[in-house]
Amino acid sequence: MCYPPSMEHIIVPELRGFEDRWTFSHAVRHGGLLHLSGVTGTRADGQVVSDPAEQFEQVFRHLELYLRAAGAQLTDIIEMTSYHVGLREHLDAFMAAKSRHIRHPYPAWSAIGVAELITPGALVEVRVIAADPR
Repeated sequence: MCYPPSMEHIIVPELRGFEDRWTFSHAVRHGGLLHLSGVTGTRADGQVVSDPAEQFEQVFRHLELYLRAAGAQLTDIIEMTSYHVGLREHLDAFMAAKSRHIRHPYPAWSAIGVAELITPGALVEVRVIAADPR
């Protein structure tokens, strides 16, 4: 398959194992935007902690890491979609983590309840579209 010449895949070396295992790019730069694949609270070793609050904090740390690798930051997020296992049960903990990391002016956001995610034990997966600051 031939990708558009302006499409750039952003690599974060310390988390490359995820991309190799699941055969996807965590971040792609194209057309003035950064498209980030879904991020979970999985640690670099592939494990998921059982504490929801800790998982949600890890999600935002991962988002920051990928955005920073592309020269962007959380304030560049235009749109965020979060997929939740147990949406209502864990919403307060997710909102607390989100409020610590996402500041005004807020991006567009949709929260969707799902039955399960690809990573066993993951409670949320967040994908974003951000403005490319380049």
